[in-house]
Amino acid sequence: MAHTFAKPFYDSHAWQVCRKSYIAERIKIDGGMCEACHSRIGYIVHHKIMIDETNVNDPNITLNHDNLQYVCKFCHDRFDSHFIRTNNKKIRWVFTGDGQPIVAEEAHT
Repeated sequence: MAHTFAKPFYDSHAWQVCRKSYIAERIKIDGGMCEACHSRIGYIVHHKIMIDETNVNDPNITLNHDNLQYVCKFCHDRFDSHFIRTNNKKIRWVFTGDGQPIVAEEAHT
């Protein structure tokens, strides 16, 4: 699940349009390959500068194609901050088919 502060952004029409246009742009460039590994098809539009409470309303961060990457799920799950630790648990974030973040699992570490 997206952070509470980010959920309205990820549900917004502006994000859906931006995400769709970025994927279309990447498909025209290289067929939609992962921008990190270049060996798998992209799956998730990733923000290079992560969205947080201070920038969630800044379109230069949230809707700027220069701040986006189209990456495969494998590469995305390896990026920093996509695992959150609380006590001895690691919470893993994954994305639905339409790119919405959700909690996938909790594991003791």
